[in-house]
Amino acid sequence: MNKIIVVIGLIVIIVGLFWKYLIQIPFFRLPGDIVINKPNFKFYFPITTMIVLSLFLTFVIWIIKKIL
Repeated sequence: MNKIIVVIGLIVIIVGLFWKYLIQIPFFRLPGDIVINKPNFKFYFPITTMIVLSLFLTFVIWIIKKIL
């Protein structure tokens, strides 16, 4: 349990250090994301972003399980 908290803390620190650069990446505007713009209505469904995020989190969890 302590190792998991340390790993999560390290990830938060790393993200915090590079936050200035991470927010400039157009991650949530990937090709394949569905955007519908109409007057008085905007619909955004980030399907491609969700798939990429799911793959990334699966990889991170797999690495954490291998370490622990």
